[in-house]
Amino acid sequence: MRAISQDTHGTPDVLREVVVPRPVPGPGQILVAVRAAGVNPTDWKHRSGPLFLDGFPLVLGWDVSGVVESVGFGVTVFKPGDEVFGMLPYPFGVGSHAEYVTAPARAFAHKPAELDHVQAGALPLAALTAYQAIVDTAQVGPGRRVLIHAAAGGVGHLAVQIAKARGAYVIGTASAPKHAFVRSLGADEVLDYRTTDFAEAVQDVDMVLDPLSGDTRTRSLDVLRPGGTLVSLLPPTDPDEPARAAARGVRVETLLVEADHAGMNAIAALAASGALRPHIEAVFPLAEAAKAHALGETGRTTGKLVLTVDGGPAGAQTGA
Repeated sequence: MRAISQDTHGTPDVLREVVVPRPVPGPGQILVAVRAAGVNPTDWKHRSGPLFLDGFPLVLGWDVSGVVESVGFGVTVFKPGDEVFGMLPYPFGVGSHAEYVTAPARAFAHKPAELDHVQAGALPLAALTAYQAIVDTAQVGPGRRVLIHAAAGGVGHLAVQIAKARGAYVIGTASAPKHAFVRSLGADEVLDYRTTDFAEAVQDVDMVLDPLSGDTRTRSLDVLRPGGTLVSLLPPTDPDEPARAAARGVRVETLLVEADHAGMNAIAALAASGALRPHIEAVFPLAEAAKAHALGETGRTTGKLVLTVDGGPAGAQTGA
């Protein structure tokens, strides 16, 4: 099968199309013929330098939407021919930037008929991150005030929709050209982070979702009401954060997304109802994964980037 592989860390040009053996599903696993796979910031971070993963060659990708090709022993929830989408177990279950991938069956859900594979392939990692932050961690419900940083980004634009579906009052930060987009997702207020100090403009929020960390994470503590929750997606940089959080009576959590069958089913239900839709910035064929990485690293994209797999032949290099 074709896959996008790298033998070293570096710029996007370390990615190359290779031919590798097609995997075989083990007990509790399914083999999925990939139709589309999202590209996320964690992909280009792992490509460019050591993070969680060790060893080469390395095939990246955690998002996947596709068709079940076969199932391993003991799998009862899917059958060959089922259309599924899900996130491979993060971080060590990596490998969806390929024609086929194996993973635990319960990392997947049935793909809603309302989504095509490109839309479904864009959702899992970013939507699970948002869902696990907003629902599982902060337990956001009706009337809660939620501040979402980078609200036009991959996680952010889905978080706005999930929070609104929970009945929250949503405030997003984004550059001015993206305000109309964020409002179209349902945000009640949008702040221009380039011209407005959110720590002065916002107060008494119940939850902050911070994908940026650094100074944004530090100052976000100041907008939370007592009992509020800050969920960050990156480690803290302020050694005084625990003391500051305790003094304010707020909770701070750093979230690492997990594969989650129940979460994927909840995301599928939101998508089927029309409450959750990914915005697709650009779509690339599998062979052009390096272009997707390069575009993503500009930091100027809105929503998600997706690779598609057509299953056709390609002039690939042969890998071990």
